[in-house]
Amino acid sequence: MLKFEQYARPGTTKEAYDLLQGNRLATVIGGMMWLRLSDRTIPLGIDLAGCGLDKIEETEDTFVIGAMVTLGQLENHDAFRRMTRGVFTDGVHDIIGTQFRNLATVGGSAYARMGFSDIVTALLPLDTWVEFTGAGTMRFCDFVNGGAARDVLERIVVKKHDYRASFQCLRNSATDFSTLNVCAALWENEWHLAVGARPKKAKFLEGEDLALPAGFTPGQLAAACENARYLNYGTDRRASADYRAELAEVLSRRAILAAASQQSVEDELAAIAKANKPRGISQ
Repeated sequence: MLKFEQYARPGTTKEAYDLLQGNRLATVIGGMMWLRLSDRTIPLGIDLAGCGLDKIEETEDTFVIGAMVTLGQLENHDAFRRMTRGVFTDGVHDIIGTQFRNLATVGGSAYARMGFSDIVTALLPLDTWVEFTGAGTMRFCDFVNGGAARDVLERIVVKKHDYRASFQCLRNSATDFSTLNVCAALWENEWHLAVGARPKKAKFLEGEDLALPAGFTPGQLAAACENARYLNYGTDRRASADYRAELAEVLSRRAILAAASQQSVEDELAAIAKANKPRGISQ
């Protein structure tokens, strides 16, 4: 059973940060969906529900996602889903159930960087940044690699681009954790790839590590997918390391090809509008 000796609900992230720094055993409370399953006593639980971090804001060049926004809120945000080609929605729609996703928070999922996370894999290949009270702003991939320990995550910022993107995963059964997940995204004429549920935390590839030009040849695609195959994989009850390595190559190819085949968002919206346009009535 999870127990708290003390509970705090600060009104600002600065207050929450000061509480966190003042007690090395304090824990920030997100949606409490995974934390509540632990069997321990926490000296101080810091609830961010009073800090105004439960909104999704769209600016001219970004989507700003508060840390307390739920998976369900972001999953069903039409403008965000359209710009990012639905990779977040595809990543979360099989996570347990609607009730769970309406309570679990984006910030809690991103900050935990759990190895099985579909959320981390879906956000990594996008132009994603995270804002912390203490450490300030950094690329999400830098945070996943180990930045900003014991800090308060305030917002996730996804910059707007004309993305081509696709999320692919394999689950042994519906609503189970992913055996492996992959997300590929093309923006600013460069490919970005994340491979997660290895079962270690997601690995991010771009630039020379991926070695995939925007207009790739079949040989270049094969080489990039082979790079994904030779990442470090582990064995657990869902799959062996060898199976995951094989799967990574296949899912990477599927994700990249699916993303590469997409039209621009403007062209896609124009095609939808044309298809929905009422036809004239013949006389």
